[in-house]
Amino acid sequence: MESPTPTHDFAALDPTLIIDSVESLGLESDARIFPLNSYENRVYQIGLEENSDYGQKIIGKYYRPNRWSNEQIQEEHDFTTELSDLEIPVVAPLQFNQQSLLSYHNYRFALFCQKGGRTPELDNPEHLEWIGRFLGRIHLAGASKTFHFRPQISVQDYAIDSAHFLLENNFIPDYLIDAYQTLSADLIPLLKQNFQNHNIKNIRLHGDCHRGNILWTDKGPHFVDFDDCRSGPAIQDIWMLLSGDRHEQQQQLNHILDGYFEFAELDPAELHLIEALRSLRLMHYASWLAKRWSDPSFPMNFPWFNTSNYWEQHILELREQFSLLQENENLHI
Repeated sequence: MESPTPTHDFAALDPTLIIDSVESLGLESDARIFPLNSYENRVYQIGLEENSDYGQKIIGKYYRPNRWSNEQIQEEHDFTTELSDLEIPVVAPLQFNQQSLLSYHNYRFALFCQKGGRTPELDNPEHLEWIGRFLGRIHLAGASKTFHFRPQISVQDYAIDSAHFLLENNFIPDYLIDAYQTLSADLIPLLKQNFQNHNIKNIRLHGDCHRGNILWTDKGPHFVDFDDCRSGPAIQDIWMLLSGDRHEQQQQLNHILDGYFEFAELDPAELHLIEALRSLRLMHYASWLAKRWSDPSFPMNFPWFNTSNYWEQHILELREQFSLLQENENLHI
């Protein structure tokens, strides 16, 4: 089981090291470095001299040590490169001497061309259909091969291991332990039952396809940050784009699927997994924050986490999910 990340993982990743890592590849930096929002890894916009083949700015992504193996990172790179070769708008890593996974002073990193954009309008039917078409193409390609090193979305990983980690590392307040243990004991078998009742095909996915990982331009969407790509049901890349009440979500889903069905099929049984996947994400997210809590950037950026109010609200959300899983067992959203 993963332990909290040591605080020194990124301590030596200073501007000089970043510039040196880029220039070790034959690029010439103009020493302009701007940190971008990223908590799991460290991501920077890095300025280049005007004679660069990659424009005036590139993006450097420095991987958190001990999270993914080299083989797992390479599968992420290979997947996005495969999609890019199919002219699907994703941001694939640059290659240097035919290598995309790079290393400098024990830091693994990758470089990307800078791609701008704005947040897509998820209340715009045209945007949703456009996103749906490209998700269909991503999943058509994703189903053509399998991951050999990347993990699968599972109840064990996202729920069971997450609950164990929080309890064993004393994150749940004492007065809430019984409530959390009882709720987990009821919720986890129901989650298992949901996946067992619907024999769903697992394919290669983006894995974390929320609106923040889609950038919109006048030419349409492009998809970024495949850091959490995994194997799982296709609906995983769709449900996080839905918001609002049940009626609003159904309308959004219909628009996405209008575009999606032009390129790929979706097993209707996967619709039954939406609330189960939402529950897994809630449990996994709480555990992810806890595992990173010794990283100084996490208390600074997530000050609301690990408070009594947070854990009370977390348990309330899981109780609501438990009720929805019971109610929606035989219903579509």
